[in-house]
Amino acid sequence: MTTPHATPHIVSDVMTRSVVTARRGEAFKDIVRTMQDHRVSALPVVDDGGHVVGIVSEADLLPKEEFRDSDPDRYTQLRRLSDLAKAGSLTAEELMTAPALTVEAGATLAQAARTMARSRVKRLPVVDGTGRLEGVVSRADLLKVFLREDESIAEEVRREVVAYLFPAPASAVRVEVHEGVVLLAGRVRDRSLVPVAARLVRAVEGVVDVRFDLGEDTPAAELSRKRPATR
Repeated sequence: MTTPHATPHIVSDVMTRSVVTARRGEAFKDIVRTMQDHRVSALPVVDDGGHVVGIVSEADLLPKEEFRDSDPDRYTQLRRLSDLAKAGSLTAEELMTAPALTVEAGATLAQAARTMARSRVKRLPVVDGTGRLEGVVSRADLLKVFLREDESIAEEVRREVVAYLFPAPASAVRVEVHEGVVLLAGRVRDRSLVPVAARLVRAVEGVVDVRFDLGEDTPAAELSRKRPATR
């Protein structure tokens, strides 16, 4: 079953457009200084055309301190070869993780959230179709949808879900929203559509949960079959 569901919010709706970046040849101390000055834990590394070529993070910088005064044994050398290489690196190009994990500006917030969760990262550079940097999106940005007003959520649920699945007069369903929790209450003709409604309501941006208090209308034809015969 398809539905004319409203277009979900996309990454470009919530991303931060002003982004601090690093260039390939930027020196180690300059990278640290930039992170400290702007209170960020990672920097996209861009080329002269503004395309993202990598990411340099605090995790990429820490090996220099960790191995500064140590002589790692053979086992450590084999197990942490990449970290040891970064401990001796001097520029963003040598330090960065490449290719960069990015998300396109037109991706949905759910897509961005899945990418972050699967890769265990806190933020993603946002790029256009050519890989040019457009912004950065963080976990906090994705959570902004839960600040949406209850009435705005209710109106979308009425328009995009209830009117489509449970149209009047066959059904009579009202929508109430409190702190993002949606309640669908009333009577429906076909209860088999309730799981579909739950899925569609949860897909509405800002919905925390969905609950139901629904009775089932009995079709007139069925009522006539159940009515006892008269003599």
